[in-house]
Amino acid sequence: MRKILSIFFILPLAYSCSVAQSPSKYANTITEESSKNHLTILASKEFAGRGTGQEGGQKTVKYVADQFQSYGLKPIVNGSYYQPVSLLQVAYKVQNFTLAGQNLVYGQDFYVQGDNTDATFSSDEIIFLGYGIQDEKYNELKNIDITGKVVLIINEGEPVDADGKSIISGSTSKSMWSTSRFKRIQELTKLNPKLILATSSQNEEMIKRMNNRGMMGRVGLDKGNVNQATRTSVPVVHIKTSLADQLLSKIGTSVNNFTSKTTSAAAQPPVIKSPVQASMGVKNDKLNDPNVIGYLEGTDLKDEVIVVSGHWDHDGILPDGTYFPGADDNGSGTVAVVELAKAFAQAKKEGKGPRRSILFIALAAEEKGLLGSQFYVENPIIPLTQTVACLNIDMIGRIDDKHLNGDHNYIHVIGVNKLSSDLKPIVEKANAETKMKLDYDYDHPEEPMRLYYRSDHYNFAKNGIPSLFFFSGLHPHYHTPEDTVDKIDFPMMIKREKLIFNTTWEIANRDKKPVVDMPLADAQGTGR
Repeated sequence: MRKILSIFFILPLAYSCSVAQSPSKYANTITEESSKNHLTILASKEFAGRGTGQEGGQKTVKYVADQFQSYGLKPIVNGSYYQPVSLLQVAYKVQNFTLAGQNLVYGQDFYVQGDNTDATFSSDEIIFLGYGIQDEKYNELKNIDITGKVVLIINEGEPVDADGKSIISGSTSKSMWSTSRFKRIQELTKLNPKLILATSSQNEEMIKRMNNRGMMGRVGLDKGNVNQATRTSVPVVHIKTSLADQLLSKIGTSVNNFTSKTTSAAAQPPVIKSPVQASMGVKNDKLNDPNVIGYLEGTDLKDEVIVVSGHWDHDGILPDGTYFPGADDNGSGTVAVVELAKAFAQAKKEGKGPRRSILFIALAAEEKGLLGSQFYVENPIIPLTQTVACLNIDMIGRIDDKHLNGDHNYIHVIGVNKLSSDLKPIVEKANAETKMKLDYDYDHPEEPMRLYYRSDHYNFAKNGIPSLFFFSGLHPHYHTPEDTVDKIDFPMMIKREKLIFNTTWEIANRDKKPVVDMPLADAQGTGR
């Protein structure tokens, strides 16, 4: 009887050891060729920067789901790989805008500052208010009713006398009016015009900036409590000087002529006979960009779950066709999630699957504020009480500025000093084969960039789940169209993927889950 019992006690230990001793065979299924193939597709023009709410994002989630399916991972979101994330995009949309007989393009010819509900604006004339200044010494709007009118102002500079002194301040230097461009508009809106057209020498550059970021709007989780009340603020349309000159030519002047000659406010502002037609305003669009989730069931510890995550989204494509490939951010992390899924699935097929279950998650809308991971922890597919660790992968394909002229054989490991004292020895054991420098600098309590709080693992950590963040660091092409595949250091990316695989393998097969015995810290995190 004692001998039989001994055999029963030995069998689980033998099983555990046999599994734990065989990771390298499966780590080696992660190759430079397969990683490069995946990343070349995900960072291609066809995938157009993998933007939230954009076609490139839709292609990305299908691509990842197809890989999960091909590996035999289980679709556990009601039989699907997709967990739709309830998002709300609030953006200013222009359906059409016609001015000076031209159909203008939002983000190329003009930009709008406005908070009005979608509305139609129509007028046959434009009132030219000069600088739009209201001051005791120079008031261009005295006794003028502009309620419901379309007006045009030159939103810079100020009137000067023959000696070049400001009529308002008496100074030859810039007065408050030239440095407070937005004050003019704020005062002007109080008079309730229908629409304000504003021009300045800065508009050309501002239009470019708005085209780069501003037109995408704000995206947040849809909590169903957005105020849908009518918005009534006066929209301000910022136009180029060349377009303003076309309008002013109808009254025999130009921006340059007006600013160089005007010394007193007109008693009655001139009227420009030119039609204006526009339909535009703030729109709330519901988005459902999904988290892509593949499930690999464990064996004797299958009720305990590890999350391996990386966000699939990036900055997408702009109206002018500029797109952000995001090869490193975070094409590299998305590829790593896919490659780890392949390796673990192969191990399972050969009877060497992990003891604990693993959820491979390509997360949505990280760039909008860690929204995909926030949605998941608020709506977990498997209870968070069963989730024992999160390994998050965000940018592992480059050599950062810190290491550019030094040792390239490194990886930043962030989070080893939070929540669990087991994490650091686990990573260091997993590194025995890859032999990389484990850079812990970003874990320093006074580290100014606070990167631990700026990627998706943080939402798991806030829920008491021991979490690691693998990262190769920042570089000059971060969030630019130059984050391309040709700049990826694939040999190092593969080594990093293998380290993360070995770390996951160790957590998945050790007898005890990582202990929670350290504080998270009191700092609050934010998205990037």
